[in-house]
Amino acid sequence: MWLYKKQETIPGYIGGQRWIIPEKTFVPAYLKLYEQDSSIFEERREKALKLLEECIVCPRDCRVNRLEDEHGICRSGRYANVSSAFPHHGEEAGLRGRNGSGTIFFSFCNLKCVFCQNHELSWQGQGTELDAGQLAGLMIDLQNSGCHNINFVTPEHVVPQLMEAIPIAVEKGLRVPLVYNTSAYDSMHSLELMDGIIDIYMPDFKFWDRENARRFMAAEDYPDVAREAVREMHRQVGPLRFSEKGIALRGLLIRHLVMPEQTAGSDEIFRFLSNEISKDTWVNIMDQYRPDGMVLRKPDKYAEISRGIYRSEYDRAVRSARSHGLYRFDNN
Repeated sequence: MWLYKKQETIPGYIGGQRWIIPEKTFVPAYLKLYEQDSSIFEERREKALKLLEECIVCPRDCRVNRLEDEHGICRSGRYANVSSAFPHHGEEAGLRGRNGSGTIFFSFCNLKCVFCQNHELSWQGQGTELDAGQLAGLMIDLQNSGCHNINFVTPEHVVPQLMEAIPIAVEKGLRVPLVYNTSAYDSMHSLELMDGIIDIYMPDFKFWDRENARRFMAAEDYPDVAREAVREMHRQVGPLRFSEKGIALRGLLIRHLVMPEQTAGSDEIFRFLSNEISKDTWVNIMDQYRPDGMVLRKPDKYAEISRGIYRSEYDRAVRSARSHGLYRFDNN
């Protein structure tokens, strides 16, 4: 049975005024770093491009030379492919505000989710190849349209390209928060490059069980990588904080998609967030799973996830999160 959209609450005030940053005093992390010492960006850009020579940008460690347009699992080469860029009004309320979240959707992906709802982008790579200047231009265009942030969607495999583009965008006047919207299959190399640059980390913690990660994403090490990545993201930015108007400014926002038959391991993920990250973690427990991609083509092979979730499965996940002491929920 398909689920309806949950009712929204005003973001920012769950947990009290301690999660509010006065908008007048907020400066994006990358801008502080740039004003402190702009040469840091050049140093990180060089380190990032070095990762492409024998690519270890993501945990796949394909070791191909992407500077020469060799392709590994993600199928990306020297430059980033962008499928679309626009003010997104379907993101979390704290991101979209009134004017939308400035989303830049990158083509290709380092995961192979058999249920992917963006199969044409992640598997087939529909999009346009852009250099650093063009990517920076997109950021400025989105900011000029009134977007509250720049939202990099599926950036795990294009961190070096971001490191090239962000300083160009800063020189052109970029001033809004940067959102790193990821599957959580990120390398520590990349996250260390992003330290002090990203304002909001938004990982989608997908699976707890290694076997399910192998079957449904072709990444058996995903749970271990995701846990390490989330720890590092929280170390960098802490719990999610908002402006007085409820616009997210800085911190960690965890997404979790509830799956049929408890295949995602929701209870274990929430226990981990509560015990090892923080009970103050902002969590969006998502109900919109539907079979797509390879699952639609081979439903018998993926029988456990060949249907939408039941209301009881979603409610169980919410109860689990609350039972572990989590209390800052999106759209509840």
